[in-house]
Amino acid sequence: MNKEMAETLVRTGPGTPMGNLMRRYWVPVLLASEVAEPDGPPVRAQILDEKLLAFRNSDGKVGLIDEFCSHRGASLYFGRNEENGIRCAYHGLKFAIDGRCVDVPSAPQACKHMAIKGYPCIERAGVVWAYMGPKGKEPAPPAVEWCNLPPSHVFVSKRLQECNYLQAMEGGIDTSHVSYVHRFEVDEDPMHEGTKANEYIKADGNVIFEIESAPFGLTLYGRRNGEPDSYYWRVTQWLFPWFTLIPPFGDHALGGHVWVPIDDHQCWAWSINFRPDRPLSEEERCHMQEGKGIHCPYVSGTFRPLANKDNDYLIDRRAQKEKRAYSGVFGIAMQDASLQESMGPIQDHAKEKLLPTDRAIVMARRMLYEAATAMQDGATPPALDADAQRVRAAGVLLDRKVKPQEWAKTHLTGGLDQPVYSI
Repeated sequence: MNKEMAETLVRTGPGTPMGNLMRRYWVPVLLASEVAEPDGPPVRAQILDEKLLAFRNSDGKVGLIDEFCSHRGASLYFGRNEENGIRCAYHGLKFAIDGRCVDVPSAPQACKHMAIKGYPCIERAGVVWAYMGPKGKEPAPPAVEWCNLPPSHVFVSKRLQECNYLQAMEGGIDTSHVSYVHRFEVDEDPMHEGTKANEYIKADGNVIFEIESAPFGLTLYGRRNGEPDSYYWRVTQWLFPWFTLIPPFGDHALGGHVWVPIDDHQCWAWSINFRPDRPLSEEERCHMQEGKGIHCPYVSGTFRPLANKDNDYLIDRRAQKEKRAYSGVFGIAMQDASLQESMGPIQDHAKEKLLPTDRAIVMARRMLYEAATAMQDGATPPALDADAQRVRAAGVLLDRKVKPQEWAKTHLTGGLDQPVYSI
């Protein structure tokens, strides 16, 4: 990847081409549980290199506004959340959830001049989403399947990842790594254990990819040898600009991620498990809360993983040698994060030498870059049609003569009233 393209892709702050593009979509900002209480404590929320403040007002509506008061720049984090607004603790200016200044005690006539940024918010699947783009251009709310299921069917977590969103998201697109870094984890983790897929994944690390462009992004068909007369296909979806849907293992919950920049050196890695066909069981939810599967345990009181770069991700060299953890790091989430963060806060893309298994990554980069640069010339961003997001990932054995694309058209798109396909 050339330097200009790489620089465009990794910079997402205000006014950058990629930042302008991402602001045209609904952005996951924080868990609704972080601002659960009307008139409760506000929460700092840095997103796309903007320092913002989230709070729930007296009417129960969530607001996302500039963190800093327009008067003298004091942080509204220290303000009072009361009577449908945040009141600055310094001089008493008060701001509504849309950023309007509704009271200036010392100069009431100045209200209309003292407004700050305020972004519209919605709540879906226990997540607060904000639209940070131009007014009047909000797309329809996200229609990714897990966003619109009953709360009993979905579990959502987030974790701090200390690297650029691009290298983190590319790990979610790259399904070939499952045969290596997660090689032993899939046998032991309760969210994956006891499935036929584990055998196929470990037996065949030479994944053959077929990739299909779609209105929502990309569909990745990863082919491994299955039975003598079949191939095992893992069908992964990348939904522009930051969603991935990952194939399930056996009779376990479907999974997905969202990769959202905090700034150019950190991102939020959102992890989602869901069952479209039934509520999550008490046991499943318990495993997720404990940090199993694609989730992780945290440093107390934070969303920073307990295994992190400061402790070398609790690497266990004996376990690596004894083939209990391929990289010596335990936990699927941290196996990925340890390697992605090891590239540095922003990967030096000039040094990489890509392989055929990286074709989906190349295509995703190209789609993002072309969309960001075309927007500078007035083009409409792609994949704004929420209905196109009604797709699903799958793991399936197919006869070697069957084209997976044809199978997917009938089983993984549209109304999604099909059964969950997993091996």
